[in-house]
Amino acid sequence: MQANPKASFPKEWGKRVCGPSDLLGQELQNFSISARQPTFPSKPSLTTQVAEMVRYAATEIQPAKSARARGAYLRVSFKNTRETAQAINGWKLQRAVTFLENVKEHKEAVPMRRYAGSTGRTAQGKQFGVSKARWPKKSAEFLLGLLKNAEANADAKGLDTGALVVKHIQVNQAPKQRRRTYRAHGRINPYMSNPCHIELILTEGEEVVQKSDAVVEREHLNSRQRGARLRKAITAA
Repeated sequence: MQANPKASFPKEWGKRVCGPSDLLGQELQNFSISARQPTFPSKPSLTTQVAEMVRYAATEIQPAKSARARGAYLRVSFKNTRETAQAINGWKLQRAVTFLENVKEHKEAVPMRRYAGSTGRTAQGKQFGVSKARWPKKSAEFLLGLLKNAEANADAKGLDTGALVVKHIQVNQAPKQRRRTYRAHGRINPYMSNPCHIELILTEGEEVVQKSDAVVEREHLNSRQRGARLRKAITAA
């Protein structure tokens, strides 16, 4: 007997009952979709990354009230640059720029205090109280570029560029770069360069307050005199 295709069946027969195997398959499908679309934590902004990567040796100076500049792996003599940087440390920006320009023109000399081996003497070192001084032109050019960079950063921050002072400057040794020189009898000797890292911070100079007359006229007493005066005041009271 053939079944009638147009025969009607109860609606309950068409409903599908979900068993344990169906629920397991649905969970596996949801797991596979979530595995294909992993969630990653949001990346910090570029400004935050740069602020975290760039670190300066002087951490007590507030970044909001200062302007900074730095250079890494600079092809300039470490020893000459260190002496030039120490000469302008603590100076006003305009005086430091003028000094470096004069060094390039041999009008002023850089005092060689620490790395002074085989350094000749010149009368231009008298203003610093030394006899050994040099005119490291390349070091002056690199420091001039960093000072102008820091000045531009200060101008962008709204600082008074006329009152800027070199608050911090530091020169560190960078990895030496290797070359070779060929000598007699087939020998080869190293021919190394000594690059350096430079960092500097400019801040607005503090306002100088004159001392009062009472402070100027105050007597300078030693510990024994101060004790005697204190005992006299106690007994008088």
